[in-house]
Amino acid sequence: MMESHVDLGFLLQALTPSWNSVPLLVGFFTYLAVAGSILPGKLVPGVALLDGTRLHYCCNGLLSLLLLVALLGIGAKMGFVSPTAISDRGLELLSTTFAFSFLVTLILHFSGCKSQSKGSSLKPHLSGNLIHDWWFGIQLNPQFMGIDLKFFFVRAGMMGWLLINLSILMKSIQDGTLSQSMILYQLFCALYILDYFVHEEYMTSTWDIIAERLGFMLVFGDLVWIPFSFSIQGWWLLMNSVELTPAAIVANCFVFLIGYMVFRGANKQKHVFKKNPKAPIWGKPPKVIGGKLLASGYWGIARHCNYLGDLMLALSFSLPCGISSPIPYFYPIYLLILLIWRERRDEARCAEKYREIWAEYRKLVPWRILPYVY
Repeated sequence: MMESHVDLGFLLQALTPSWNSVPLLVGFFTYLAVAGSILPGKLVPGVALLDGTRLHYCCNGLLSLLLLVALLGIGAKMGFVSPTAISDRGLELLSTTFAFSFLVTLILHFSGCKSQSKGSSLKPHLSGNLIHDWWFGIQLNPQFMGIDLKFFFVRAGMMGWLLINLSILMKSIQDGTLSQSMILYQLFCALYILDYFVHEEYMTSTWDIIAERLGFMLVFGDLVWIPFSFSIQGWWLLMNSVELTPAAIVANCFVFLIGYMVFRGANKQKHVFKKNPKAPIWGKPPKVIGGKLLASGYWGIARHCNYLGDLMLALSFSLPCGISSPIPYFYPIYLLILLIWRERRDEARCAEKYREIWAEYRKLVPWRILPYVY
């Protein structure tokens, strides 16, 4: 009983937000703001938003990430920063980031309310519902000092995920516990994150950017959920040893590659279609329903085929952990529930927006995510 009590006390203490973590967060966000503003990058025009405006995004995330990793590497070599600083205080950083996300959400909510009171054209999706407005947000694309916060927070989450993983990797090397499983997990995640920033402009045409308002759901998801929940497998491998057979390694790589092909291919096809509706897909002219809905390529196989790729990638991050515990599979299980919920919301919105066109698309493409299953 005493040992359980001590463990609980240690957990509660570790989860307590600490001012010691504030400099790490402030330094990280300051770097992203400065680097995002001054580093060169491709200027990408966003698609027309729901309110009729069109924003432009400087896609210099890859350069910002590589420069940040290089600076941290130099700092670690010179003794200015510990390469295991994040892994040494993971729970403390988690709770501090959560508190920061909550504070940002409150600021965004009251800022949005203030804008509306001055006659802004912004309209809440659920007018008069304070809880839902706080959860989903009021403002579509709030900006601070010329920075689109929605785009900024997604970038912060993806970079934070890589930094957490690199710190976990250094911790495993330091402890002498580096394994094939850890290497495989780190490799998959690093490739996924680097690929995201290589194709960062595709993010500008996603539903998050063009339609979701910035509230607690997105702020918490970008700043807390992406970096910390996506790295659960790394934390687990840091404390557990897993031996993989050659067949398991090959199968894991196969799941990752297929998932990547579907995820990246589907998102690329949709992005290219929005920029140029006549661009060929798989070597053929695209089939378009009502002049608006793409029904070719992956989007002719399932209405949300990109979700299938995302789920396969999430599964590939967990498979290196083996099957001895359900803990490493928390992320793909959660993602499955989230994407089904989100797919239902997308379906309702599209049915309302496109009406007869959407009904025709559903008849042509009857499967939602996984053909012949769902």
